[in-house]
Amino acid sequence: MSFDPNSIRDAFPSLKSGAVYMDNPGGTQVPTQVIDRMTAYLHRTNANHGGAFDTSQKSDEVIDEARLAVAQFLNAPSPDEIVFGPNMTSLTFSVSRALARTLNPGDEIIVTRLDHDANISPWLLVAEDRGCKVHWVDFDVEDFTLRIDQLRDLLSERTKVVAVGYASNAVGTINPVAEIIDLAHQVGAICYVDAVQYAPHGPINVQGLNADFLAISAYKFFGPHVGALYGKRGILEDLQAYKIRPVPEAIPDKFETGTQNFEGIAGTLGALEYLSEIGNRMMEEVSGTVSPQEGGMRAALNLAMEAIQSYELQLSRALIKTLSSIPGLRIWGIVDEDATAQRVPTVSFTMEGFSPYQIAIRLNKAGIYAWDGNYYALAVTERLGLEDSGGMLRIGLVHYNTLEEIDRLGEVLSTLK
Repeated sequence: MSFDPNSIRDAFPSLKSGAVYMDNPGGTQVPTQVIDRMTAYLHRTNANHGGAFDTSQKSDEVIDEARLAVAQFLNAPSPDEIVFGPNMTSLTFSVSRALARTLNPGDEIIVTRLDHDANISPWLLVAEDRGCKVHWVDFDVEDFTLRIDQLRDLLSERTKVVAVGYASNAVGTINPVAEIIDLAHQVGAICYVDAVQYAPHGPINVQGLNADFLAISAYKFFGPHVGALYGKRGILEDLQAYKIRPVPEAIPDKFETGTQNFEGIAGTLGALEYLSEIGNRMMEEVSGTVSPQEGGMRAALNLAMEAIQSYELQLSRALIKTLSSIPGLRIWGIVDEDATAQRVPTVSFTMEGFSPYQIAIRLNKAGIYAWDGNYYALAVTERLGLEDSGGMLRIGLVHYNTLEEIDRLGEVLSTLK
């Protein structure tokens, strides 16, 4: 099966500007399917939830369709186990508050230094409020992988929550989340997975992982600014949500406090329809048709994400090779070609003689967009001793990026003086 990034790019209006979007870990561009879904929602179904009139009922139908699509994207058993919210951070605070009700003084929570602070600070605050003890799992500063041996040592019958990222938004490392979830379950702990940075890059199977909670943000996988959370039915039902009294006790309603961003949720459906179209086209390429059995959204999404993962492996290797050739440039992350599959194409670096901000400004002048700083992965930049010097410059690629754009990046960096 071929993967043609040029045909992919035609679906993204913003890419026609000629700019090189390498700021993707902070938010991706959107295809026309997203724009069309959001426009159609506002034109024809713009209403609040639960009314007896037509626009409200049609709005609810769109939201139900989007919830089902997210469930299929994650291979969740039921759309009822999908909770929408403003973003992953807000959803994590909501769930952490609910879980806090079940914790007692002396209970323990484990976080990691490889995570985005959205999967750290909520748990630190829970521990402060409930008198719990926090343990930190470090990462190896040589190979940038999580210290699983340390996690094993920290786990005990007192551990109640283990919070971990699927992939680092700072250095790109993909964590062995299936193993981590299993280790947490062995001591009776709940595992909360931040999959925001992994979601654009590979297939996710919450049932295969046996995940308790897994959070994503649509704007990281080509959708609008909406967050979504998978939670196991039994856990969601047992938790006492912070909500207003008229909201039903049933899931997912009890966790979706207030009026949702319905047009954004419609756009999330558009993003997943876009990805499933990639998978369907690949099925047609192989078999000449898409049979009803083969053509389900879950199968199409899985195939699309596998193809994206394979293509991005090429991008990662090319990017690392290009950056490694620049004098004075240091990559903070996995650089071994044989280990490239253990990272997403998010590569951060520093460069002698330039602050990350100065590099970002120079790249912007050349039409290349990239983030500098700590990207809220504060624990990473503090651990690496880079916080006081401005953090790192981050290049984040997705499937609409090309090898030619990587060459263009290399040319600009090689001329910095």
